[in-house]
Amino acid sequence: MSTTTERSFPKITDNGMDELRERIGQKIGATAEPWCYEATRDNIRHYAHGIGDDNPLWCDPDYAAKTKYGGLIALPSFLFSTSRIVSGYVGGLPGVHAMWSGADWEWHKPVHRNDTIRTEAYLKDLVEHQTRFAGRAVQQTYHVDFFNQEGDKVAEADSWCFRTERDHAREQGSKYKEVRARAPRRYSAEEIQEAYKLYAKEEVRGATPRYWEDVKEGEALPVMFKGPMTVTGFIAYAQGWGGLYIRANKLAWKLIDAHPGVGITNRFGIPDVPERVHWEEDFALEVGAPGAYDYGPERTSWLTHHLTNWMGDDGFLRKAHCKIRRHNPEGDMLFIKGFVKRKFIENGRHLVEISQEAHNQDDELSVIGSGVVELPTRG
Repeated sequence: MSTTTERSFPKITDNGMDELRERIGQKIGATAEPWCYEATRDNIRHYAHGIGDDNPLWCDPDYAAKTKYGGLIALPSFLFSTSRIVSGYVGGLPGVHAMWSGADWEWHKPVHRNDTIRTEAYLKDLVEHQTRFAGRAVQQTYHVDFFNQEGDKVAEADSWCFRTERDHAREQGSKYKEVRARAPRRYSAEEIQEAYKLYAKEEVRGATPRYWEDVKEGEALPVMFKGPMTVTGFIAYAQGWGGLYIRANKLAWKLIDAHPGVGITNRFGIPDVPERVHWEEDFALEVGAPGAYDYGPERTSWLTHHLTNWMGDDGFLRKAHCKIRRHNPEGDMLFIKGFVKRKFIENGRHLVEISQEAHNQDDELSVIGSGVVELPTRG
């Protein structure tokens, strides 16, 4: 039985937009502290396990000691846990829903075990859209630079959220109207076992080098499987990533007291955070989603997992791009495919560009992405 409460949410206003535009280019000061300041053994492992990545380069000190790094390094997407801004902690327009929708990443150096990460961020751009799904919407893009304890820039990223009016999405319906009209999906044991074969066959390239000379343009990467989606899985990711607003007791009160727009009452009349769309079915439906669904940074991390499995220990992920196309609600399966778009040499680096797409079990497009991987050569 649904317990959804009808209510009105704040709107995107011209005044709110004017105030937000004044922030463009200004360095962001203190925000909610990041989930991780340091790339400790446990922090790296918790993030890797949160996306289902068991690569020993991130998780096994004895194995990592034998690699060229001489010890554990963090998986590229671990940096999501070191910045609330890159993960979707947006400012302005209080009470207007934010949907994390994509990112452009560039990595410069590996993050080693026990490195301390410091970030600098600013609002980069605002673009208004008129959408069929949510009416007036704003694409809000932030730039974040990541530095280690030596002051070296290890990575940089642009990430963006779409700010949407929850009332419009609820009242006008959404692109998920047909999805919600379907009977709940129930898989047979045979369907589950067939999907699980992809887990059994998943290859971590590891210590076997993938040489640039051996890569052919047009060749396909192995299909990577993620799912079936469960709230348990979404929580596993939040354990490694930290979420944006997950707080308990006094700390939850302090957050909502400082930012009243964050506190949206639940069915008990208790102010609770908008992030609960990822585990609370009724609230997800209320904001126009098809049900409790995965995190955007989680999905980006799955795409980079696809790339790091393929490139091996001696490869280095230089760039990654991700655009979210739809939610992955509970019950969905996701199949990530990729192919080598081109191979090239730039500034002495031997690089491979890979194009990626992921579809769900009904062949609906979930996310598109790409990556640029540096590989070793035989020369």
